[in-house]
Formats: sequence, structure tokens, C-alpha cells
Amino acid sequence: MSDRVFVSALLAVGCLAASLWSQPAQPAQPAQPAQPAQPAQPAVKAPRPKSQAEVDGLMAIQKAPDADARIKAAEAFLIKFADTEFKSGILRLLAASYEQKNDVEKTIIYAERALEADPGDYSSMLMIANGLAGRTREFDLDKEEKLTRAEKYAHQVQEALKTAVKPNPDLPDDQWEAVKKDMNSQVHVVLGQAAVLRKKFDAGIAELKTAVDMGSTPDPIVLARLGEAFVSAEKYDDAIATFEKVMAMPNLHPQIRQYVQAKRASIWEKRSGAKPAAAPAATPSPAPPPAEPKKP
Repeated sequence: MSDRVFVSALLAVGCLAASLWSQPAQPAQPAQPAQPAQPAQPAVKAPRPKSQAEVDGLMAIQKAPDADARIKAAEAFLIKFADTEFKSGILRLLAASYEQKNDVEKTIIYAERALEADPGDYSSMLMIANGLAGRTREFDLDKEEKLTRAEKYAHQVQEALKTAVKPNPDLPDDQWEAVKKDMNSQVHVVLGQAAVLRKKFDAGIAELKTAVDMGSTPDPIVLARLGEAFVSAEKYDDAIATFEKVMAMPNLHPQIRQYVQAKRASIWEKRSGAKPAAAPAATPSPAPPPAEPKKP
């Protein structure tokens, strides 16, 4: 899940609760002349806090400084307010927080609980699909079962995004469009990983190329996965070119730079026995370390 998707989920939980609780009653409006009928919009019932204490708990989650603090605050909230209307959103936020910590098992557990509370929760579907595709390995006995399930959720997310409405009405339209683009990009990452694991390399490369092109901003991890797909297909020139694109990205985290440098060097040594030229120096990034790309 991209940072933009995560922030929109956080806003949907915290800011919405505060605005609903503090919103003054609206005065009655005079009758207006009848207007031509407009196409019906999907009705979304916004959750509402039942007390100021619940609002305070939601805001504490929103203000948590890191994933660990957020997880602690969210778990305490669910214990204290077991009947909250924000249950599915809090469970989704817990899943996203564990995803930030690269804890795949707990990400899937909480995303599944969020889906139980809200069967239409496409954000949780996407986290499950990502987790399943990312942790599946070539010789897993249940490989096909996990990939089939990941693909099923990915396609459901793809369909849901066609008619999805903003999780928070205060989210600007351009940001919401960027969130949907990033989520659709992640759908293609899942489909690409599944195809590569089935050794359908051309299909996997096509999906990952779509993921790279579709993202609202360049994602070095998705680009690195495309490079790995080229390696699996033994398209080494394309793999090297892709890894070099990653290394040329500004503010690239040192972990990712080190990973793609090692992959690039491995290809060069395998093909010629010579070490490649030194890569460009890393540009420090203020962001927390992202997950290391996993092998398909």
C-alpha cells in the first residue's frame, strides 16, 4: 500500500469522526423549485462516534507518531469501544500499520477481520492480495491456492474502484484520483507476481509494466520487481536497464539502492565475469525504510 493510500485511510477514520461529532445542526432550508432528476449516486452511510470519549480515542490513533504507537492505540480503542461504528476502519488501519512494519501475517489477519466487518472493503482485499502474492514461493505446496485467492481479490478491487466513492468527503478530488491510480497499480503488481510465479513471464512483465505506468508517482519497488521479472525471463539487457532506472531515481532509499546494485552486479558477472561501473551516489531520503522487494 502506498503512502497516499495509507494517509487517505487514516483521514477517513480520524478527521471524519471529529467533523461528524462537532458538526452543528443545519437550519431548515426554504423549499426550492423542482430540479431535473440527476443520476443516483451510491449511498454511503458514514460511521458516527457515540461520545466525546470515542472521538478522543479516534484522534489519538490519528496522532500516533509511528506504526507501533498507532497499533497500540487502535487495539486499545477496539477493546474500549467494542460496538464502535468505526470497527472496520480501525481494523483496516491496523492491517495497514502492520503492512508498514512488513509483518505479512498480521497484515492478512487484520485485513481479513476488516473484511468480515465490511465485505466490500476493497482496501483490505488489496492488502490480502499483496500479502499472498508477496509471500508465495515457487515450490510452495499451496502455491496455486494462494495465487488464485490473490488474483480473485485483485480483480474484485479492480471492479470496486470503477464506482468507488471517496472515503472522506474532505479529500480533494485530485488526491482521490491519485489514490485510485495507486491502488490499480498495486492490482497489476499482484497479477504480475502471480504470472511470474507460474512462469508466464511475458504476461507478468506486461502486468508489471502497466503497474509502473499507472502509478501516480514512480515507485522504485514496483520498478525493481519489473527488473526481477526480466531476470526470470532471462531478458538481461532489459533487467539491467530497469535496475539502472531505479538507481537513477532521486531520494532512493539506501536499502533499495543496495538491493538493485547487487542484482545488477550479479547479471554483469554472470554474463561477462566483469564487474559493472560504479552506480550513482545515493541521495538520502527522509522517509522511513520501505520493504525490501521480494523475489518472485
